[in-house]
Amino acid sequence: MKIKKGIKQIFEIRGMGATLTAFVGLIVIYVAFGILNPKVFSGQNVLNLLRSMSKYLLIGIGQSYVMITGNIDLSIGSVVAMSAMLTATLMTLGVSPLAAMLISLICGLLIGVVNGVLVGKFRLPPFIATLGTMFVARGIGYMVNGNRNTDNIGIKLGKDVADKFQNFFYYDKTLGVYNTFWISLVIFIVFFVLLSRTRTGRHIYAIGSNVDAARLSGVNVISTTIKTYLVSAFCSVVVGFILCAQAGMGNMEAGNTYEMYGVAAGVIGGVSPLGGSGLLLGTFAGAAVWQTLENGLNMIGAQVGIQRIVIGVIVVFAVLADAVLRNRKQ
Repeated sequence: MKIKKGIKQIFEIRGMGATLTAFVGLIVIYVAFGILNPKVFSGQNVLNLLRSMSKYLLIGIGQSYVMITGNIDLSIGSVVAMSAMLTATLMTLGVSPLAAMLISLICGLLIGVVNGVLVGKFRLPPFIATLGTMFVARGIGYMVNGNRNTDNIGIKLGKDVADKFQNFFYYDKTLGVYNTFWISLVIFIVFFVLLSRTRTGRHIYAIGSNVDAARLSGVNVISTTIKTYLVSAFCSVVVGFILCAQAGMGNMEAGNTYEMYGVAAGVIGGVSPLGGSGLLLGTFAGAAVWQTLENGLNMIGAQVGIQRIVIGVIVVFAVLADAVLRNRKQ
């Protein structure tokens, strides 16, 4: 009886059903691709999959925070590019990696604050507000190095310093797993606890469920909205560091369409784009599903077009399922 009661309580957690479904889907997809190509099960492929998944997990965390409030952040990909370009440009000028990252983080967080203020205080539609900052952030990414990609980040710092930065964010391993995954996992745990165990997390869900009721209940809608966009900006900046480390330079086109990848990771994992429901655990599963699909389709030689179609169908199906479930409850 206690076991049944415990299982029932788990499924009663808002969004847990969709989360568990995503994890089951992940297992099925992974096994299916492994049968088609046994190399999918290789240890190196698993490590590469975890490292690649980390980027989707981070932007999924940021986008999920925003979506749970019923909003969206279209500036994510541009903030990724701005972070990568600004960090790389500063390092090519001889600025230390730590100082370059700090400056990039401050700039990224400023974009997050602007997004939060426009949406939370001035009540601009989030699509319009973040569309504007998307162009601004991408423009900054173009301008910081004179509308061209940067040189190698070690040109002034020296190879040893550049290698340390690249190894920390992308190439080195800890306990046999790439650091990229550990970085994303630590960030995931921090924001998972914040969303599920704090008053701020409860306020985020309250705003997504009914913003007017939340305001009447004493929730500071402006402050909470700004916090969600700050989380989104922070995660995007970190992804910028990872892409910079991966390439050893800044690319102006880095992060293109990443905002949509963030939506996909959240939606596949059960985060409702209409707000008020979803778990970060589901976002973790969604990011894993996304990367496993991408990895598996590559391993079996599927064309890029087919990959996009398959993933697009899954995203639409996930949103449709959410809409149907909401209609049934109402």
